[in-house]
Amino acid sequence: MTRRIVRTIVQTSTAAVFTLIVIFFLDRNFRVLPNAIHEYMPSHHAGTVITDVALTRCSTINPFSSCKLDASVWHRVDKDLYLGRGVFSSAYLHVQRKREEELTAEDKVVVDVSVGRLNPDVVAAKSSTSGHSRERRTNVVEIAAEAAGTGQHQRQHGRIEGEWESRPGGLWIKRSNRRGVSDSKDAVTGLDVLFGDDAYEARPGWEIKGTAMLLNAGVGIPEAHVTIRRGAEQEPPKPVPRIMDNGRFKIMQLADLHLSTGVGHCRDALPEGEKCEADPRTLDFVEKILEEERPNMVVLSGDQVNGETAPDAQTAIFKYAHLLIKHKIPYASIFGNHDDEGSMSRAAQMELIEQLPYSLSKAGPADIAGVGNYYIEVLSRGSSGHSAITVYLLDSHSYSPNERKFKGYDWIKQNQIDWFRSTARSLKRSHKEYTHHHMDVAFIHIPIPEYVLPNLTRVGDWKEPSTAPAYNSGFYDALVEEGISMVSCGHDHVNEYCGLSKTQDEKPALWMCYAGAAGFGGYAGYGGFHRKIRIFDFNMNEARITTWKRVEYGPDVDKRLEELILVDAGKVVAPVHQ
Repeated sequence: MTRRIVRTIVQTSTAAVFTLIVIFFLDRNFRVLPNAIHEYMPSHHAGTVITDVALTRCSTINPFSSCKLDASVWHRVDKDLYLGRGVFSSAYLHVQRKREEELTAEDKVVVDVSVGRLNPDVVAAKSSTSGHSRERRTNVVEIAAEAAGTGQHQRQHGRIEGEWESRPGGLWIKRSNRRGVSDSKDAVTGLDVLFGDDAYEARPGWEIKGTAMLLNAGVGIPEAHVTIRRGAEQEPPKPVPRIMDNGRFKIMQLADLHLSTGVGHCRDALPEGEKCEADPRTLDFVEKILEEERPNMVVLSGDQVNGETAPDAQTAIFKYAHLLIKHKIPYASIFGNHDDEGSMSRAAQMELIEQLPYSLSKAGPADIAGVGNYYIEVLSRGSSGHSAITVYLLDSHSYSPNERKFKGYDWIKQNQIDWFRSTARSLKRSHKEYTHHHMDVAFIHIPIPEYVLPNLTRVGDWKEPSTAPAYNSGFYDALVEEGISMVSCGHDHVNEYCGLSKTQDEKPALWMCYAGAAGFGGYAGYGGFHRKIRIFDFNMNEARITTWKRVEYGPDVDKRLEELILVDAGKVVAPVHQ
């Protein structure tokens, strides 16, 4: 009897599973279920699909031209394809979007997008035909990338049905009204624009399509590239930083990358007289040190975006994000005074950065001054949930809100200090559960006034006057009282020292470090400065923090410069040579 019951249960379960598979297959391809039921199927995604794409051009000298379409039908991608630099002209992409339940039998869903002079099928055929003449190969060189991109998608998903439809600007779209296509992996659900031939796409599920748009934008305007997402939004990987099994953890600080839209222009680059494109050289330097130092986490301490040369900040952000995602390194960002001088506010940038793979960045509490006041817990080795290191990150803002009274730069506000104090104190109880010495460090962009105390013990070069705020809001006292061992900043590009302050009884109190700027898009004068990257190595076995710098150019490119122990046996220590 028992065996018969078990056999019946197994048979019923098998039949149920088979039935579900059949229903899933039929609904996936033929939509046999009502919308109310279909929306709970695994194949369904709740967002919108794109049903058409259009390009508009307008001119200030032609009153009959318009860059606006019916807002009830079309959604404008809010990026001028000339980046606001067209003498008289602007251009915008628009998309029609619909939710799946809104689609009619006549609606077609965009399943592929390409950019190029010729029909992509013609390009693919030319690329696959052997025995071309040298002249013919030359004619298709500019669209070879498009052929490769189209071919890759067709290999992965099978040849997509439908004919290519031409749109202005070299756009080509392919559409389908096949049942179920709105839930397929082919359905295009997002479309955006990035700028410059050095642009990267950093968002999961997105890809840049074809060549640059055919806009005749003019000299000096980075070319526009169309990027699309297919299917539902993908959840980005967000690894939890953790001490390695050997008890070590390494943080790389990238300060003042000053990335642009397009390759940018080098400033104060050495050796002089050689061709230099700022962003490629900056990113090559960063990648070299990433591969050699193999950090467990990267802190971007502000001015990642060179606002005045980055009319599309998103493109600049994706450059560094792509590099860190490629190497699968968690990273945390704060802002400097230049990041939001271009096209995007701090809040908009942080909203974008929060959604990128490997990003640990957070906007922080909405009722606290600034964007990017948060902390990251680095967990102890193994599977423990205990924190070993707490990294505090705070927004040091931009320019003084009261230039008459306090010239120069802004300061960390009282409610930020209150938040920092309350957060640090609330975490102390759980930190005591860690069986080793717990470490606390902080990162900001603009230095605090104490960086120039006359009695500091300095290791490293101080080449330019500090631009710390003229108003002292008391953040230094909070750092010392809450047990922070080290704070590191950027902002003053060619200052690259670590300075140790002391208590009233002459005991080591707090290390205050500069990173030295890494980016070629920012200044680097004051006597032949070479771009730097600072490393912090945490040895939790010895409760020790060691720092050193890596340089981009010169005879010391393979060396650790000015290696220095900041903390030993859990305590802030003076340099050994002192």
